[in-house]
Amino acid sequence: MFRLAAMLYSIIGTSFAGSFVIAALATGYDTLGPIIIAAAAGAILGIPASWAVARAITQNIR
Repeated sequence: MFRLAAMLYSIIGTSFAGSFVIAALATGYDTLGPIIIAAAAGAILGIPASWAVARAITQNIR
């Protein structure tokens, strides 16, 4: 399941990070600090999300 979660993280983590950066830019935070924090927060929140999706996929297959 770790390999599946790692593959899903490449999609989910970048999607979360990109969405958070867009949200930061849309709310007026256009300096480097908030953009990096938003990207890091999205990347970190992508870890449990990809693990949960991988778990749901593997439980439905069996």
